[in-house]
Amino acid sequence: MKLYNTLSRQVEEFAPIKPPRVGIYICGPTVYDFAHLGHSRTYINSDVLVRALKWLDWEPYVVMNITDVGHLTSQADTGEDKLEKQAKKEAKPILEIAKFYTEDFFKMREQLNILMPDKITPATQYIPEMIELVKILEQKGLTYKTSDGVYFNTSKFKDYGQLARLDLAGMKEGWRVDKNPEKKHPADFALWKFADPEEHRQLEWDSPWGKHSFPGWHIECSAMSLKYLGPTLDIHTGGVDHIAIHHTNEIAQSEAATGKPFVKYWFHSNFLDVSGEKMSKSLGNYIRTDDLIKKGYDPLALRYLFLTGHYRTKMNFTYAALDAAVEAYTKLKSMVADWQGKRQRTQLSPEKLDKLQGLSLQFKTAVEADLNLPQALAAVWQMAKSNIPEQDKWELINDWDLVLGLGLGQISSPKSQIPNNIKILINQRENLRKNKQWAEADKLRRQIVEKGYKIEDKHA
Repeated sequence: MKLYNTLSRQVEEFAPIKPPRVGIYICGPTVYDFAHLGHSRTYINSDVLVRALKWLDWEPYVVMNITDVGHLTSQADTGEDKLEKQAKKEAKPILEIAKFYTEDFFKMREQLNILMPDKITPATQYIPEMIELVKILEQKGLTYKTSDGVYFNTSKFKDYGQLARLDLAGMKEGWRVDKNPEKKHPADFALWKFADPEEHRQLEWDSPWGKHSFPGWHIECSAMSLKYLGPTLDIHTGGVDHIAIHHTNEIAQSEAATGKPFVKYWFHSNFLDVSGEKMSKSLGNYIRTDDLIKKGYDPLALRYLFLTGHYRTKMNFTYAALDAAVEAYTKLKSMVADWQGKRQRTQLSPEKLDKLQGLSLQFKTAVEADLNLPQALAAVWQMAKSNIPEQDKWELINDWDLVLGLGLGQISSPKSQIPNNIKILINQRENLRKNKQWAEADKLRRQIVEKGYKIEDKHA
């Protein structure tokens, strides 16, 4: 398999550190507001990566953070904490805000058939690990203290900015961030922040640097990924908007602490535009998966739409494009249901056997070529329109959908009956969902899917 590595700006042969295990860290959401379709696309792209690795017999272990503290409104380590700001706006406790938007985020993922991570790490549960990491950097002489926090001194880290191709020496104050007269260099960033006594923050902790303090945004990802994946990760995913600051700072603090390369492969998804502008909360032009469902759209048709564009290519969302995806996805589902109803094994002629093997190779080649999902979908349609037997089409789509995640391999014909053992699993899963035991529920979902059945959860 070959993947594009943002660090090298090249497509490279994928070779994990300790095969077949693949340690993956996914940048999770800051849970102060609803996730929108731009987020959906990023997490679908990461999901396809994980699915493809599993399909190719690697063993990915996925860690994803939940940012529930420390992400400030300004990239300059100034302004309000986004969670604190939203809590004031809604007049609710911060942890209640975080819980509500975290649950909404995972509901969105379930609607889009995105696999659950193996480990979910809310930042507020890892404060001791963050403090220890900052102490290590302090002991190495890589930090300095200002009136508002403890900062990482980027001039003391040799390769700072390599991921984003930043010119540290030529960087001018205010070029990337707002001016802060106490910073030694405009690229220096906060590891730990001191609370303003007039802020009346809900979330603050005692630390070696003060009683009323809280972590910077970047430190959480390093502390949690190092804890569960070790000093060097195989893959780190996220959006392209994180390259210049967040991921660049993660590299600096992690490698300065451990003395080892932080990430082997950086996997970044490009933006989703709407009407030619980046879809974002700040612009107020965002659309949620729930908005589409209320309009009668199947969320998996949205997933289909996103698979028609390469993850490194910017996409422009329009309802016309979504309608076209709905038409294609609906047609494909109908064909799959027909194959399922005509599953009878026939002897393949040499010509049909060659065609079958050729289609299998075509799909695999597309997946291995930096996740070229548009080409993989082209193989799906070529297979669907071919003259190979329905049984073979059914088996191929069952296999390929392990990568696509479109629910195509689990479509049942109208006459099919659900066995009692599957009904038991469904009931057990529903009870887990009611108790918000999402990881356990997702394991049961995978068992059900592996047995050839599809689950569509209905949300009010």
